[in-house]
Amino acid sequence: MQQKKNIALLVVCLLVIAGAAAMGFHFKQAAEVPVGGAAQPESTVSSVDPSPQEDPGQSADNGAIAPKNEIFSDYMEQANQKLSTMTLEERVGQVFLARYPGEADAAEQIKTLHPGGYVLFANDFKDKTKTNVKQELKNCQSVSEIPLILGVDEEGGTVVRVSSNTALAPKRFSSPQSLYSQGGMAAVREDTRQKSQLLLELGLNLNLAPVADVSTDRSDFIYSRSFGMSAQRTAEYVENVVTEMNKENLSGVLKHFPGYGNNEDTHTGIARDKRPMSQFTETDFLPFTAGIEAGVPCVLVSHIIVECMDAEQPASLSAKVHQILRENLGFTGVIMTDDLSMEAITEYTGGENPAVAAFLAGNDMLMCSDLEQSYQALLEAVQQGEVTEERLNESVARILAWKYSKGILS
Repeated sequence: MQQKKNIALLVVCLLVIAGAAAMGFHFKQAAEVPVGGAAQPESTVSSVDPSPQEDPGQSADNGAIAPKNEIFSDYMEQANQKLSTMTLEERVGQVFLARYPGEADAAEQIKTLHPGGYVLFANDFKDKTKTNVKQELKNCQSVSEIPLILGVDEEGGTVVRVSSNTALAPKRFSSPQSLYSQGGMAAVREDTRQKSQLLLELGLNLNLAPVADVSTDRSDFIYSRSFGMSAQRTAEYVENVVTEMNKENLSGVLKHFPGYGNNEDTHTGIARDKRPMSQFTETDFLPFTAGIEAGVPCVLVSHIIVECMDAEQPASLSAKVHQILRENLGFTGVIMTDDLSMEAITEYTGGENPAVAAFLAGNDMLMCSDLEQSYQALLEAVQQGEVTEERLNESVARILAWKYSKGILS
Protein backbone atom coordinates (compact mmCIF):
# COMPACT_ATOMS: atom_id res chain seq x y z
CA MET A 1 0.00 0.00 0.00
CA GLN A 2 2.86 2.33 0.96
CA GLN A 3 4.52 1.51 -2.38
CA LYS A 4 1.37 2.59 -4.28
CA LYS A 5 1.33 5.90 -2.33
CA ASN A 6 4.97 6.53 -3.20
CA ILE A 7 4.29 5.90 -6.90
CA ALA A 8 1.27 8.24 -6.85
CA LEU A 9 3.33 10.95 -5.12
CA LEU A 10 6.06 10.59 -7.74
CA VAL A 11 3.55 10.97 -10.59
CA VAL A 12 2.12 14.14 -9.01
CA CYS A 13 5.63 15.64 -8.67
CA LEU A 14 6.44 14.91 -12.29
CA LEU A 15 3.20 16.55 -13.42
CA VAL A 16 3.96 19.67 -11.34
CA ILE A 17 7.48 19.92 -12.79
CA ALA A 18 6.19 19.51 -16.35
CA GLY A 19 3.53 22.17 -15.80
CA ALA A 20 6.05 24.61 -14.38
CA ALA A 21 8.36 24.07 -17.33
CA ALA A 22 5.51 24.72 -19.76
CA MET A 23 4.56 27.91 -17.95
CA GLY A 24 8.19 29.04 -17.93
CA PHE A 25 8.34 28.57 -21.70
CA HIS A 26 5.13 30.56 -22.04
CA PHE A 27 6.52 33.40 -19.92
CA LYS A 28 9.73 33.43 -21.96
CA GLN A 29 7.75 33.70 -25.18
CA ALA A 30 5.56 36.46 -23.79
CA ALA A 31 8.59 38.43 -22.60
CA GLU A 32 9.96 38.48 -26.14
CA VAL A 33 6.87 40.26 -27.53
CA PRO A 34 7.52 44.04 -27.80
CA VAL A 35 5.49 46.23 -25.47
CA GLY A 36 2.21 47.07 -27.12
CA GLY A 37 2.73 44.45 -29.81
CA ALA A 38 1.49 40.94 -30.46
CA ALA A 39 3.47 37.79 -31.05
CA GLN A 40 3.73 36.89 -34.73
CA PRO A 41 4.10 33.41 -36.20
CA GLU A 42 7.62 32.91 -37.54
CA SER A 43 6.33 32.54 -41.10
CA THR A 44 4.80 36.04 -41.08
CA VAL A 45 7.90 37.99 -40.02
CA SER A 46 8.48 40.76 -42.59
CA SER A 47 11.78 41.13 -44.39
CA VAL A 48 11.64 44.78 -43.35
CA ASP A 49 12.52 43.79 -39.79
CA PRO A 50 14.78 40.73 -39.92
CA SER A 51 15.53 38.82 -36.74
CA PRO A 52 18.89 39.35 -35.01
CA GLN A 53 20.10 36.02 -36.38
CA GLU A 54 19.41 37.05 -39.94
CA ASP A 55 21.69 39.10 -42.13
CA PRO A 56 19.51 41.95 -43.41
CA GLY A 57 20.13 41.74 -47.10
CA GLN A 58 18.57 41.21 -50.47
CA SER A 59 14.83 40.60 -50.59
CA ALA A 60 13.53 37.80 -52.76
CA ASP A 61 11.50 40.08 -55.02
CA ASN A 62 13.44 43.20 -55.90
CA GLY A 63 16.89 43.16 -54.34
CA ALA A 64 16.12 45.98 -51.90
CA ILE A 65 18.02 46.19 -48.64
CA ALA A 66 16.13 46.59 -45.37
CA PRO A 67 18.60 47.23 -42.55
CA LYS A 68 17.57 46.34 -39.01
CA ASN A 69 16.65 49.38 -36.89
CA GLU A 70 16.47 51.48 -40.05
CA ILE A 71 15.22 55.00 -39.27
CA PHE A 72 12.71 54.56 -42.11
CA SER A 73 11.73 50.98 -41.17
CA ASP A 74 8.00 51.78 -41.05
CA TYR A 75 8.18 52.80 -44.71
CA MET A 76 10.54 50.21 -46.17
CA GLU A 77 7.78 47.87 -47.30
CA GLN A 78 6.17 50.64 -49.35
CA ALA A 79 9.59 51.64 -50.67
CA ASN A 80 10.40 48.10 -51.75
CA GLN A 81 7.06 47.78 -53.50
CA LYS A 82 7.65 51.04 -55.37
CA LEU A 83 11.19 50.00 -56.19
CA SER A 84 10.00 46.80 -57.84
CA THR A 85 8.00 48.83 -60.39
CA MET A 86 10.85 51.14 -61.43
CA THR A 87 13.10 50.87 -64.46
CA LEU A 88 16.86 50.90 -64.12
CA GLU A 89 16.97 54.43 -65.49
CA GLU A 90 14.44 55.64 -62.93
CA ARG A 91 16.38 54.03 -60.09
CA VAL A 92 19.68 55.57 -61.19
CA GLY A 93 18.03 59.00 -61.39
CA GLN A 94 16.76 58.82 -57.80
CA VAL A 95 20.34 58.82 -56.55
CA PHE A 96 20.94 62.41 -57.69
CA LEU A 97 20.24 65.64 -55.85
CA ALA A 98 21.13 68.03 -58.65
CA ARG A 99 21.55 71.76 -58.96
CA TYR A 100 18.23 73.20 -60.13
CA PRO A 101 18.58 74.03 -63.85
CA GLY A 102 15.86 76.67 -63.91
CA GLU A 103 12.23 76.39 -64.89
CA ALA A 104 12.93 76.33 -68.64
CA ASP A 105 15.07 73.16 -68.47
CA ALA A 106 13.68 71.37 -65.44
CA ALA A 107 10.67 69.73 -67.09
CA GLU A 108 12.69 67.98 -69.80
CA GLN A 109 15.41 66.98 -67.37
CA ILE A 110 12.87 65.47 -64.99
CA LYS A 111 11.28 63.44 -67.79
CA THR A 112 14.55 62.06 -69.16
CA LEU A 113 16.86 61.77 -66.13
CA HIS A 114 14.35 61.19 -63.28
CA PRO A 115 16.38 63.02 -60.57
CA GLY A 116 15.66 62.30 -56.94
CA GLY A 117 15.58 66.01 -56.28
CA TYR A 118 17.02 69.48 -56.77
CA VAL A 119 18.96 72.00 -54.72
CA LEU A 120 18.02 75.64 -55.32
CA PHE A 121 20.27 78.65 -54.87
CA ALA A 122 19.74 82.37 -54.33
CA ASN A 123 19.50 83.10 -58.07
CA ASP A 124 16.57 80.68 -58.28
CA PHE A 125 14.58 82.95 -55.93
CA LYS A 126 15.81 86.34 -57.11
CA ASP A 127 13.07 88.86 -57.97
CA LYS A 128 10.31 86.26 -57.45
CA THR A 129 7.22 86.49 -55.27
CA LYS A 130 5.92 83.69 -53.09
CA THR A 131 3.30 82.98 -55.73
CA ASN A 132 6.00 82.68 -58.40
CA VAL A 133 8.07 80.24 -56.35
CA LYS A 134 5.11 78.12 -55.28
CA GLN A 135 3.86 77.75 -58.84
CA GLU A 136 7.30 76.98 -60.25
CA LEU A 137 8.00 74.24 -57.72
CA LYS A 138 4.47 72.89 -58.10
CA ASN A 139 5.08 72.63 -61.84
CA CYS A 140 8.27 70.63 -61.22
CA GLN A 141 6.46 68.21 -58.94
CA SER A 142 3.63 67.75 -61.45
CA VAL A 143 6.09 66.61 -64.12
CA SER A 144 7.94 64.14 -61.91
CA GLU A 145 6.41 60.67 -61.62
CA ILE A 146 8.18 60.25 -58.29
CA PRO A 147 7.88 63.47 -56.24
CA LEU A 148 11.10 65.41 -55.82
CA ILE A 149 13.20 66.35 -52.86
CA LEU A 150 13.45 70.14 -53.19
CA GLY A 151 16.17 71.52 -51.00
CA VAL A 152 17.94 74.74 -50.14
CA ASP A 153 20.76 76.01 -47.92
CA GLU A 154 18.95 78.28 -45.49
CA GLU A 155 21.37 78.14 -42.57
CA GLY A 156 20.92 81.73 -41.44
CA GLY A 157 23.61 84.39 -41.30
CA THR A 158 26.00 84.23 -44.25
CA VAL A 159 24.15 81.42 -46.06
CA VAL A 160 20.56 82.39 -46.88
CA ARG A 161 19.18 81.45 -50.29
CA VAL A 162 15.50 82.24 -49.67
CA SER A 163 15.46 85.05 -47.12
CA SER A 164 17.94 87.07 -49.18
CA ASN A 165 14.80 88.00 -51.18
CA THR A 166 12.70 90.45 -49.16
CA ALA A 167 9.61 89.47 -51.15
CA LEU A 168 9.85 85.99 -49.60
CA ALA A 169 10.86 86.89 -46.04
CA PRO A 170 10.68 90.20 -44.12
CA LYS A 171 14.37 89.91 -43.19
CA ARG A 172 17.31 87.57 -43.56
CA PHE A 173 17.37 84.72 -41.06
CA SER A 174 19.99 85.34 -38.38
CA SER A 175 23.04 83.17 -37.79
CA PRO A 176 22.89 80.53 -35.05
CA GLN A 177 25.43 82.50 -33.00
CA SER A 178 23.39 85.69 -33.22
CA LEU A 179 20.16 83.93 -32.33
CA TYR A 180 21.64 82.30 -29.26
CA SER A 181 23.19 85.52 -28.00
CA GLN A 182 19.81 87.25 -28.31
CA GLY A 183 17.54 84.64 -26.80
CA GLY A 184 19.24 81.33 -26.05
CA MET A 185 17.88 78.01 -27.30
CA ALA A 186 14.32 79.34 -27.21
CA ALA A 187 15.28 81.81 -29.95
CA VAL A 188 16.96 79.01 -31.93
CA ARG A 189 13.83 76.86 -31.74
CA GLU A 190 11.51 79.71 -32.73
CA ASP A 191 13.74 80.64 -35.66
CA THR A 192 13.80 77.01 -36.80
CA ARG A 193 10.01 76.85 -36.60
CA GLN A 194 9.53 80.02 -38.66
CA LYS A 195 12.15 79.00 -41.19
CA SER A 196 10.68 75.52 -41.61
CA GLN A 197 7.16 76.86 -42.10
CA LEU A 198 8.33 79.33 -44.74
CA LEU A 199 10.24 76.73 -46.73
CA LEU A 200 7.33 74.29 -46.63
CA GLU A 201 4.91 77.05 -47.66
CA LEU A 202 7.03 77.71 -50.76
CA GLY A 203 7.08 74.02 -51.72
CA LEU A 204 10.54 73.16 -50.42
CA ASN A 205 10.86 70.04 -48.28
CA LEU A 206 14.57 69.95 -47.34
CA ASN A 207 16.84 72.43 -45.59
CA LEU A 208 20.53 71.57 -45.79
CA ALA A 209 21.02 72.53 -42.16
CA PRO A 210 22.00 72.54 -39.34
CA VAL A 211 25.75 72.97 -39.51
CA ALA A 212 27.04 70.45 -36.97
CA ASP A 213 30.70 71.43 -37.23
CA VAL A 214 32.47 72.42 -34.02
CA SER A 215 34.42 75.68 -34.27
CA THR A 216 35.44 78.18 -31.59
CA ASP A 217 38.22 79.97 -33.49
CA ARG A 218 37.11 83.05 -35.42
CA SER A 219 39.86 82.46 -37.97
CA ASP A 220 38.38 79.09 -39.04
CA PHE A 221 36.69 79.07 -42.45
CA ILE A 222 33.58 77.40 -41.01
CA TYR A 223 33.34 79.51 -37.84
CA SER A 224 30.77 82.05 -39.03
CA ARG A 225 28.45 79.26 -40.16
CA SER A 226 28.89 77.19 -37.00
CA PHE A 227 27.34 77.55 -33.56
CA GLY A 228 30.71 78.90 -32.41
CA MET A 229 30.72 77.10 -29.08
CA SER A 230 32.00 73.88 -27.50
CA ALA A 231 31.14 70.42 -28.81
CA GLN A 232 28.65 69.89 -25.98
CA ARG A 233 26.84 73.17 -26.64
CA THR A 234 26.91 72.56 -30.39
CA ALA A 235 25.38 69.13 -29.77
CA GLU A 236 22.60 70.78 -27.75
CA TYR A 237 22.02 73.26 -30.57
CA VAL A 238 21.84 70.51 -33.20
CA GLU A 239 19.43 68.45 -31.11
CA ASN A 240 17.09 71.43 -30.71
CA VAL A 241 17.13 72.29 -34.41
CA VAL A 242 16.57 68.71 -35.60
CA THR A 243 13.76 68.17 -33.10
CA GLU A 244 12.00 71.37 -34.19
CA MET A 245 12.41 70.56 -37.89
CA ASN A 246 10.94 67.12 -37.34
CA LYS A 247 7.96 68.66 -35.56
CA GLU A 248 7.30 70.78 -38.65
CA ASN A 249 7.92 67.78 -40.96
CA LEU A 250 10.79 69.45 -42.78
CA SER A 251 13.85 67.29 -43.47
CA GLY A 252 17.18 68.47 -42.12
CA VAL A 253 20.77 67.55 -42.97
CA LEU A 254 23.73 67.40 -40.60
CA LYS A 255 26.85 68.80 -42.22
CA HIS A 256 29.78 68.45 -42.80
CA PHE A 257 30.68 64.96 -41.54
CA PRO A 258 33.06 64.00 -40.00
CA GLY A 259 33.49 67.61 -38.84
CA TYR A 260 35.05 70.59 -40.63
CA GLY A 261 37.39 71.65 -37.86
CA ASN A 262 39.91 74.34 -38.78
CA ASN A 263 40.33 73.21 -42.38
CA GLU A 264 40.42 75.31 -45.54
CA ASP A 265 37.49 75.92 -47.86
CA THR A 266 36.84 72.83 -50.02
CA HIS A 267 35.01 74.98 -52.56
CA THR A 268 38.41 76.25 -53.69
CA GLY A 269 40.76 73.28 -53.36
CA ILE A 270 41.93 70.17 -51.54
CA ALA A 271 41.99 70.34 -47.73
CA ARG A 272 43.77 67.87 -45.43
CA ASP A 273 42.79 67.29 -41.82
CA LYS A 274 45.73 66.06 -39.74
CA ARG A 275 43.97 65.87 -36.38
CA PRO A 276 44.03 62.59 -34.41
CA MET A 277 41.04 60.26 -34.21
CA SER A 278 40.61 61.15 -30.54
CA GLN A 279 39.74 64.71 -31.60
CA PHE A 280 36.76 63.38 -33.53
CA THR A 281 35.52 60.83 -31.00
CA GLU A 282 35.81 63.29 -28.10
CA THR A 283 34.65 66.44 -29.88
CA ASP A 284 33.55 66.56 -33.53
CA PHE A 285 31.30 63.49 -33.45
CA LEU A 286 29.22 64.76 -30.51
CA PRO A 287 26.88 67.07 -32.48
CA PHE A 288 26.43 64.43 -35.20
CA THR A 289 25.54 61.82 -32.60
CA ALA A 290 23.05 64.23 -31.00
CA GLY A 291 21.41 64.91 -34.37
CA ILE A 292 21.23 61.24 -35.25
CA GLU A 293 19.63 60.41 -31.91
CA ALA A 294 17.14 63.25 -32.47
CA GLY A 295 16.05 61.58 -35.72
CA VAL A 296 17.74 63.54 -38.50
CA PRO A 297 17.05 61.79 -41.85
CA CYS A 298 20.24 62.86 -43.67
CA VAL A 299 23.94 63.43 -43.12
CA LEU A 300 26.15 65.25 -45.63
CA VAL A 301 29.78 64.18 -46.00
CA SER A 302 32.51 66.72 -46.69
CA HIS A 303 35.34 66.59 -49.24
CA ILE A 304 38.13 66.99 -46.67
CA ILE A 305 40.84 64.30 -46.62
CA VAL A 306 40.76 63.21 -42.98
CA GLU A 307 44.09 61.47 -42.60
CA CYS A 308 43.33 59.56 -39.38
CA MET A 309 40.41 57.85 -41.19
CA ASP A 310 41.63 57.69 -44.78
CA ALA A 311 44.88 59.40 -45.76
CA GLU A 312 44.30 58.93 -49.48
CA GLN A 313 40.72 59.89 -50.36
CA PRO A 314 38.37 62.77 -49.57
CA ALA A 315 35.77 61.80 -46.97
CA SER A 316 33.00 61.90 -49.58
CA LEU A 317 34.83 59.25 -51.65
CA SER A 318 36.04 57.15 -48.72
CA ALA A 319 34.38 53.86 -47.78
CA LYS A 320 36.24 54.01 -44.45
CA VAL A 321 34.60 57.30 -43.48
CA HIS A 322 31.16 56.01 -44.45
CA GLN A 323 31.76 52.85 -42.42
CA ILE A 324 32.47 55.00 -39.37
CA LEU A 325 29.25 56.94 -39.89
CA ARG A 326 27.20 53.75 -40.31
CA GLU A 327 28.84 51.48 -37.75
CA ASN A 328 30.39 53.73 -35.11
CA LEU A 329 27.69 56.41 -35.05
CA GLY A 330 24.87 54.03 -35.99
CA PHE A 331 23.37 56.21 -38.71
CA THR A 332 20.81 54.41 -40.91
CA GLY A 333 19.36 57.34 -42.82
CA VAL A 334 20.35 58.86 -46.17
CA ILE A 335 24.01 59.79 -46.64
CA MET A 336 24.69 62.42 -49.27
CA THR A 337 27.79 64.05 -50.66
CA ASP A 338 28.61 67.69 -50.64
CA ASP A 339 28.49 69.11 -54.19
CA LEU A 340 30.76 66.95 -56.33
CA SER A 341 31.58 69.92 -58.56
CA MET A 342 33.54 71.65 -55.78
CA GLU A 343 37.24 72.23 -56.44
CA ALA A 344 38.35 69.80 -53.73
CA ILE A 345 36.90 66.97 -55.82
CA THR A 346 37.61 68.14 -59.36
CA GLU A 347 41.22 68.84 -58.35
CA TYR A 348 41.52 65.44 -56.66
CA THR A 349 40.05 63.48 -59.60
CA GLY A 350 41.79 65.52 -62.27
CA GLY A 351 38.46 66.35 -63.84
CA GLU A 352 37.29 62.73 -64.02
CA ASN A 353 33.63 62.29 -63.09
CA PRO A 354 33.46 61.21 -59.42
CA ALA A 355 29.87 59.91 -59.36
CA VAL A 356 30.69 56.19 -59.45
CA ALA A 357 33.47 56.46 -56.86
CA ALA A 358 31.20 58.48 -54.57
CA PHE A 359 28.39 55.96 -54.86
CA LEU A 360 30.65 52.97 -54.26
CA ALA A 361 32.06 54.71 -51.18
CA GLY A 362 28.62 54.43 -49.55
CA ASN A 363 26.69 57.58 -50.40
CA ASP A 364 22.98 57.21 -51.12
CA MET A 365 22.54 60.57 -52.84
CA LEU A 366 25.05 62.45 -54.96
CA MET A 367 24.82 66.22 -55.02
CA CYS A 368 26.03 67.48 -58.38
CA SER A 369 25.92 70.34 -60.86
CA ASP A 370 26.40 68.19 -63.96
CA LEU A 371 23.41 65.88 -63.72
CA GLU A 372 23.52 64.49 -67.25
CA GLN A 373 27.21 63.49 -67.13
CA SER A 374 27.00 62.01 -63.63
CA TYR A 375 23.77 60.17 -64.44
CA GLN A 376 25.31 58.58 -67.56
CA ALA A 377 28.45 57.59 -65.66
CA LEU A 378 26.48 55.79 -62.94
CA LEU A 379 24.03 54.21 -65.39
CA GLU A 380 26.87 52.75 -67.44
CA ALA A 381 28.60 51.51 -64.29
CA VAL A 382 25.46 49.56 -63.34
CA GLN A 383 24.96 48.23 -66.86
CA GLN A 384 28.57 47.02 -66.96
CA GLY A 385 28.45 45.47 -63.49
CA GLU A 386 30.88 47.86 -61.82
CA VAL A 387 28.01 48.84 -59.52
CA THR A 388 25.62 45.98 -58.71
CA GLU A 389 21.87 46.44 -58.90
CA GLU A 390 21.70 45.22 -55.30
CA ARG A 391 23.90 48.14 -54.24
CA LEU A 392 21.79 50.56 -56.29
CA ASN A 393 18.56 49.19 -54.84
CA GLU A 394 19.85 49.59 -51.30
CA SER A 395 20.20 53.34 -51.70
CA VAL A 396 17.08 53.85 -53.80
CA ALA A 397 14.94 51.98 -51.27
CA ARG A 398 16.29 54.20 -48.52
CA ILE A 399 15.60 57.37 -50.54
CA LEU A 400 12.06 56.27 -51.35
CA ALA A 401 11.41 55.37 -47.70
CA TRP A 402 12.63 58.82 -46.71
CA LYS A 403 10.15 60.37 -49.14
CA TYR A 404 7.33 58.21 -47.77
CA SER A 405 8.28 59.12 -44.18
CA LYS A 406 7.86 62.84 -44.92
CA GLY A 407 4.71 62.48 -47.01
CA ILE A 408 6.52 63.61 -50.14
CA LEU A 409 5.63 60.28 -51.71
CA SER A 410 2.33 58.64 -50.84
